[in-house]
Amino acid sequence: MGMHLYNGEVVKNGFAIINNIYSAAEVSAITNILSSVQATNGNYRKTADLFAIRRFFKEVPEVAAPIFNDKLKQVIEECLGCGYFVVKSIYFDKPGNSNWFVAYHQDLTISVDKKIEASGYGPWTIKGKHFGVQPPLAVLEDNYTIRIHLDETDASNGALKVIPGSHTKGIYRPETIDWSVEQEVTCAVEAGGVMIMKPLLLHSSGRTVNKQSRRVIHIEFSRTALPAGLGWAEY
Repeated sequence: MGMHLYNGEVVKNGFAIINNIYSAAEVSAITNILSSVQATNGNYRKTADLFAIRRFFKEVPEVAAPIFNDKLKQVIEECLGCGYFVVKSIYFDKPGNSNWFVAYHQDLTISVDKKIEASGYGPWTIKGKHFGVQPPLAVLEDNYTIRIHLDETDASNGALKVIPGSHTKGIYRPETIDWSVEQEVTCAVEAGGVMIMKPLLLHSSGRTVNKQSRRVIHIEFSRTALPAGLGWAEY
C-alpha cells in the first residue's frame, strides 16, 4: 500500500495505522537513548502510572535523527502533505503496572510561546511557563498527530480507542456521544509502527491489564502561521 493511500483513510476515518516504519534495530536505538535519560529535569513528569517528557525534541535532541528516518519522512510528505512542521512533541512511558487511563476527548489546544489576545484564539490554559490555547477550528482541522509506538500496543496495554469519523463533526463533546450511531475501534499498533490521527478525532485509552509497557512518542504537526506576535511553543 503506497503511503499516499493512507491519507484517504485519515481523511475519512480520522486515523490510519502504518506498521514497519522502524526496524527492531531502529527501535532499540531510540529506546537506548531514552533509557539513558534520567528524570532529573522539571520538564519530566514521573509518577507510578506515567513517565512523560514534554518538549521532547528540545529535551532529548539526539533522538531526532533516529526518529526522522526515511520512512517517517515519507509518511509526513505523502500522508500529511507539503509545508508541515513539528509544533509539539511528548514522550510517554506507561509502565506495565499502570492504572493510567484517559476518557474520550478531542485534542483542542495547541502549545504556544506566550499569551497574546488574538481573534478566534481562546480559552487559554497556563501551567508555569507553558501556554495552551484553543485555536480556530480550521487550524485543528488542518493539523495532524503522529504517534510512534516503541512497544506492541493492543487493548490490554492501553491502545487508543477511537470513534472513526468523529473528526469531521467540529467540537464534539464526549458526553453527547450517541453510541447507537457511533462505533468504537481499538487501534492496535506493532512496535515500530505509527498511528496518524487528526486532533479532532475522539479518542481514549484504557488501563493496562497485561503488565506490558507502552512507550509512545507523540508529535503534532501544523502548517499554520499563527497571528502576529504568537509563536508555536516548539517549532
